[in-house]
Amino acid sequence: MNWKLDEAQQKLPEVIDAIASEPQLIFKQDKLVAAIVEPKPFQDFLAWHQQQKVSSLTDAFVELRQLCAEENYILETPPRCGDRHIPFAEE
Repeated sequence: MNWKLDEAQQKLPEVIDAIASEPQLIFKQDKLVAAIVEPKPFQDFLAWHQQQKVSSLTDAFVELRQLCAEENYILETPPRCGDRHIPFAEE
């Protein structure tokens, strides 16, 4: 059901009761300003939204660094071997 903002404020208990059958949309001057839904679908939406967040490579390294610190793990990198040309080392 659609409600005008003033009406929804005055009849809030009715609005809350009505969410059992369908989301309640609240309008202010013909513009949708709120939607009241049951808690379970909203919690499902929040869980889905969290899964949709794309993490960056930086986030992955931060997580890896944190896991290594928690496990007291040190990732050792072997020394360079051979006489490969290193262009950035020249000045």
